[in-house]
Amino acid sequence: MAERVYVETTSPTFYHTLRTDAESVARMHWTRQWWAEYASQFELFTCPAVIVELQQGSSEKTTERLELIGAIPLLDINDAVERIVTTYIDRRVMPNDAGGDALHLAVASHCRMDVLLTWNCRHLANPNKLGHIRAVNHELGLPTPLVTTPLNYVGGDDNDG
Repeated sequence: MAERVYVETTSPTFYHTLRTDAESVARMHWTRQWWAEYASQFELFTCPAVIVELQQGSSEKTTERLELIGAIPLLDINDAVERIVTTYIDRRVMPNDAGGDALHLAVASHCRMDVLLTWNCRHLANPNKLGHIRAVNHELGLPTPLVTTPLNYVGGDDNDG
């Protein structure tokens, strides 16, 4: 059975970024490489909040971003997920934004995703937060997905020397 990957908003955003700074261009290339080489190896999921976040953007790339994830099944945002979001915010695991990072982590955890794919390295893919996330999820009886970036999949091979 393939691993289940929750695709958070930043992945389709960087796939079709308009930013031209070196870091953003690198993230775009790594994201595109992940989609080309790895996406088909997983069961991909997202949620309606990702669609809403992409639609709220003012980018001319909004349509392309939505098309990228258009065939991906949507996970439910239900009362249980909303309670988890509240716990994350109350316990200061995530910022006080019920529709943002806390929601993505809650959906991925509640739906028992193996991976949460994101470029949000401040609040999600942050090793300094992982212990706190794990502790709260353990108290809630939830597994903690691997929270990672596309770069961790495509970042080179072991033969680099």
